[in-house]
Amino acid sequence: MLQEFRYGEKVLPNFINGKRQEPQGEEKMEITNPATGDFLCTMTSSTREEVEEAADAAAEAFRTWSTLPVSQRIERLLLLRQLISQEAENISRLIVMENGKTIDEARGEVRRGIENIDASFAALYFMDGRRTTGIAPGIDEELIREPLGVFAAVTPFNFPMMIPFWFIPYALATGNTFILKPSERTPVTMNYIMSRIEEQGIFPPGVLNLVNGRKGTVDALIDAKEVCGISFVGSTTVARYIYYRCNAARKRVQAQASAKNYIVVMPDARLSAALPNMINSFFGNAGERCLAGANLVLFERNHDEVLKKFTDRASELRVGYGLDESTEMGPLITREHRSRVISYIEKGISEGAELELDGRELNVPEYPKGNFLGPSVFDDVSADMTIAKEEIFGPVASVISAADLDEAISMVNSSTYGNMASIYTTDAAAARKFKLEAKAGNLGINIGVAAPAATYPFCGYRDSFFGTLHGQGGEDYLSFYTERKVAIERWF
Repeated sequence: MLQEFRYGEKVLPNFINGKRQEPQGEEKMEITNPATGDFLCTMTSSTREEVEEAADAAAEAFRTWSTLPVSQRIERLLLLRQLISQEAENISRLIVMENGKTIDEARGEVRRGIENIDASFAALYFMDGRRTTGIAPGIDEELIREPLGVFAAVTPFNFPMMIPFWFIPYALATGNTFILKPSERTPVTMNYIMSRIEEQGIFPPGVLNLVNGRKGTVDALIDAKEVCGISFVGSTTVARYIYYRCNAARKRVQAQASAKNYIVVMPDARLSAALPNMINSFFGNAGERCLAGANLVLFERNHDEVLKKFTDRASELRVGYGLDESTEMGPLITREHRSRVISYIEKGISEGAELELDGRELNVPEYPKGNFLGPSVFDDVSADMTIAKEEIFGPVASVISAADLDEAISMVNSSTYGNMASIYTTDAAAARKFKLEAKAGNLGINIGVAAPAATYPFCGYRDSFFGTLHGQGGEDYLSFYTERKVAIERWF
């Protein structure tokens, strides 16, 4: 029997000012296990008044939290790290149950979340600012960094734990307070984490809050006068909407958006090492991630060999319930999203691409209610086809032929998106050319999922990012969550 971890809440609460509160909105959604179809809980949207209550509580908590020495804020984050580490397996199983990914993928997600807590400890040094004694006769000058107030994040379904931790620890370490709006499709994981934070009293009331909901809740966060900045990860359509709404309200905003990632396999690539990496890029997380491979670029010399080996391995992937340790790919998030991905497969066929592997034929008899779809591989795809241009967010690979590396790089740079691009090669000159000329925020050299470490920002070009300061670690978070002021002093 598969070991499941059941979180007891059947109606998910908000967490406002250190207390659980049942949301009072009229909009409700049933959350179900995407592999089994079993009911997990009900998500009720928050009212505008509840969002404003959370913002007011965070603003009040900011008055004290922001004045604490950085070391004392880090002490609280160390307690959070300890909690997440102790609960790692329970959190991983909740991620599988509400999202559908495999247990290994979920465990990796939790590890990456913890790494972001670790990276936030750099605030101990970064918040020190800068001072020059004697910049002029009798005059000293000092750069001071200070937190701004209340920040919020709107996070997606595909990484229900990790992506909230791209923002929470950095905002809190720099002295701000926070409101999280998790995805309405996968709210259980962060709800459970918040319940454990509340039980252990890790943060003072109001420092970290959670409100459930959908678009109306997002609009209320943007409109709340106490909220000074919003972080978002999701589709380009919503990212653009939030970006312009926040700009109009003169709020800080970082909005990570959609992707259509190119993977280039040069004829000299060491295929035995590259193939498992490529398979994970295209079909890991069931293709539901913004760093997933989407377009596989091959050349005349290696097209047939790579296509056959790639398709054969994809056809062998074990698809099933992610809590089964032998499962290599789980279901899609909802039946509606499964239908959407199938519509793209049908579009590819109608546009003349050759379907080498048809994921629609997959059957998982143990879980007849699951949202399963097998890997699909198209050949004879051109860069102007719909399946090559639009984000599918599912286990679909499109093989495109290029005459040379220049043409491959041109495809990358002509895309509407610029989230990630990768190349497999043993030629250092080709790798260097790709690294310097490919216009995407995250580049991989012999790496299929170019995921930046927690101490680096998660970058993006064109319609994959809206804003100027990126999410996760690195230098950007410091500038996003703090403001600088210069004090020039002279004593008579």
